[in-house]
Amino acid sequence: MADHTAVLTGIKRSPDVRYPVLTPNIQGFQAAVAAGASEVAVFASASETFSWKNINCSIEESLERFEQVIRAAQQEGIPVRGYVSCALGCPYEGPVKPSQVTKVAKCLFELGCYELSLGDTIGLGTAGSMAEMLRDVLTEVPVRALAVHCHDTYGQALPNILIALQMGVSVVDCSVAGLGGCPFAKGASGNVATEDVLYMLHGLGIETMGVSVVDCSVAGLGGCPFAKGASGNVATEDVLYMLHGLGIETGVDLLKVIEAGEFICQALRRASSSKVSRAIKNI
Repeated sequence: MADHTAVLTGIKRSPDVRYPVLTPNIQGFQAAVAAGASEVAVFASASETFSWKNINCSIEESLERFEQVIRAAQQEGIPVRGYVSCALGCPYEGPVKPSQVTKVAKCLFELGCYELSLGDTIGLGTAGSMAEMLRDVLTEVPVRALAVHCHDTYGQALPNILIALQMGVSVVDCSVAGLGGCPFAKGASGNVATEDVLYMLHGLGIETMGVSVVDCSVAGLGGCPFAKGASGNVATEDVLYMLHGLGIETGVDLLKVIEAGEFICQALRRASSSKVSRAIKNI
């Protein structure tokens, strides 16, 4: 986060793209606004231990900090997106109760977050645990305000996303080439590739479900420094492939996303984790 000003001022912004900036506290919010941010994001955890490791405070204290951020953002007319980490498991505490996820999500929603991204931060979730967690959260937060953010450590990101779609969630976070993630979650891999999700959606043959693919960080960079071995979000390419297979119109060009993934992977000298990208390049 230390180089946020250089990043924001160095990129060429498109009017059709959102560029939310993570803000851990009011000082971070003020710095983001000064750098030209037009949207911010706050990130709480459903795990007490993870909260201390990630932002050095309790869950309750983090929510108090975020209330200040959200109030300040509302005064500036700046939208705030909320994230709930460890929604399906914690690298320190193991399984996380759905009721704890609901408690944090409800608080962020009531404070004013327009959308809440429920994150399987280290990729432990299954279709069963995803459904159980969402059923609980939906008792307190409307489905229109929910998104899912699935890492692909155990190869379960796409099935988990499909469950979320079937339960009415219409926003999916993913990253180009599946890069980035949580380097301290032993053996964990990245977020599901955007390419792979698009491939799945296209294959399902659904004309339209109003699904959005958002929070697609360039090359899926970033992640959680407290889960050993974990890397980025699900690859954008894989998500797009799934969505297109479902017949869902995303407005995103899969081949151009694959090209973007190749570009950033070459620059970083890293291999893409997107199965769809690798498959298409080998055709």
